[in-house]
Amino acid sequence: MSPPLPDHALRRLGRTEGDPGTLHALARDQDTRRLLLVRALLDAAEDAPATLCPPRALDRLRQDWTLLETAERADRNAVRAVLLHPLTGPWAQRCLRGLATPATDAPASGSGLRADLDHLSALAAAAAIRSATAFTTRLTAHDGLLSLPTLGALRTPSGPVELAFGRDELTLRHATWRAPLAVHVHHDATTGAADPRWLPVLALPPVRPGAAPVPLDDVDPYRTDDSGLRHHGLRAAPHLDDHERKAWAESWSRVPSLLRMGGEHRLTETAVLLRCLVPLGRPPGSGPAGGSAAHCSATRREAFGAVLSSRPADPARFAATLVHELQHTKLSALAALAPLHHEDATPRHFAPWRPDPRPFDGLLQGAYSHLALADHWQRLALGARRVTHRDLAWTEHARCREQVGAVLPVLAGSAALTREGRVLVDEMIALYHRLDDCPPPAGHSARAEAYVATAKVIWQQRNGPRHPRESP
Repeated sequence: MSPPLPDHALRRLGRTEGDPGTLHALARDQDTRRLLLVRALLDAAEDAPATLCPPRALDRLRQDWTLLETAERADRNAVRAVLLHPLTGPWAQRCLRGLATPATDAPASGSGLRADLDHLSALAAAAAIRSATAFTTRLTAHDGLLSLPTLGALRTPSGPVELAFGRDELTLRHATWRAPLAVHVHHDATTGAADPRWLPVLALPPVRPGAAPVPLDDVDPYRTDDSGLRHHGLRAAPHLDDHERKAWAESWSRVPSLLRMGGEHRLTETAVLLRCLVPLGRPPGSGPAGGSAAHCSATRREAFGAVLSSRPADPARFAATLVHELQHTKLSALAALAPLHHEDATPRHFAPWRPDPRPFDGLLQGAYSHLALADHWQRLALGARRVTHRDLAWTEHARCREQVGAVLPVLAGSAALTREGRVLVDEMIALYHRLDDCPPPAGHSARAEAYVATAKVIWQQRNGPRHPRESP
């Protein structure tokens, strides 16, 4: 893996920033881990008992690996675009868990695992298409959908689908169809077809020149699997219709300028770290029309570079969602490279942004992301021209800053911080105090203080008997 980061890089990360070199170092480390994970999957399949990975399935995995190697010789970057796609991570982790199933449980898990292992065929086919490598193969559609990661998906009856790719056209055939379906593959790996059964992945424009387009991936079958979202009443959005796609694209078009208002570093971290957006359904309480500010978003440690989000109510909240979630991406990547603490995972801490007790790591993650939001909203407030925009920004800044101030003493007082963790937290505290140089109007501060005080009273009523009261 990559060597530890120098202190000057840690200090910049502690200020919720990060120069391009540091961000690329975090991304390279995550990429190395992903490639090792995919290779470990193949090794685990080789070692698995036949009850989990029958000889026929193992032979297919080897064929898929050969196609990946052929495609990589043609275009290494094209193959990496597929293997390093964020949603390949949850799939690989799921397969490894399945291959590690105890022998006594193998019959119950075998069919699901084999469907998961089939997905390597789709990954290999997508990599070959992106690298302009001609091939023919047969893939299996599951649950009425055949996904080609990063490219799109095919609505089709479950069962085998014949694929043939040459030059810039993919031809698909199914036993129940009267005629094959043709998909055109453009030079930038976007796809299009006249047939509505083909569901292309929408590519949002880069946030700045030289950056990569951002896929809005609403078809990958592993985009929310095993993510824990259902515990909170959340779910992946179904395939977006033209109206929804247009709404996402229109909102996205204003995001780069808003990120730049929050500081050039916000644009940089988005350009380096954001690799795909996964649309979520509207959260409970958002209303049937989805017009309220109710919103949900998340990241997944095993899906580096993905931000899962319902469509924000406006571009300002879209930009803030990226600021918020990419801090989790950044901090998780840093913690994988250099552990930040040795606290246990007991959920016992008060966090003003959550109704439930949080473990120390969750407290650190939340404080870090809310500190970045406080900084971002303050910059927007100072640069806003319209009164309504300025008022919204000061409101959000004051709330986030007050929330961070409520938990910083717990972080600072932990004796379990590593040296790297101490550097990080000290810089977080320094940034928190620097925000005082431009305080919000008094009314915003008073409302934020009341908000956090009320949240703490409610939290103590719910959790106080089981969880000791936190220090102020």
